Amino acid sequence: MSKQQGPKKKVVAAAPKAAKQPPVVAAKPKTGRPSLAEKKVELIFNRNNYILMGAGALLMAIGILLMGGGDMPDPNTWDESIIYSPRRMVLAPIFMIAGLVVEVFAIFKR
Repeated sequence: MSKQQGPKKKVVAAAPKAAKQPPVVAAKPKTGRPSLAEKKVELIFNRNNYILMGAGALLMAIGILLMGGGDMPDPNTWDESIIYSPRRMVLAPIFMIAGLVVEVFAIFKR
């Protein structure tokens, strides 16, 4: 009693795809110090420091502009109210000193 069997079917399973692996890099000898890629670089100044430095520079620029100008309308006359005006003698130095204080604060701020 022999049973006649038809042709056997082959089941082919797809081979699993290999996971993408990073390229092999030769290991560097350990020197005790972390490499540039391993250590996190921390800058001395952050964004807030640079904003404060810009504000200080702007205050000093305003002080310089306030000190400028004031030429005499007639070169043969001397008008002390133009040269020694409150704008030049009080307001401009206040802006200059405020700008310098803001700059020092920006540099020393952590």
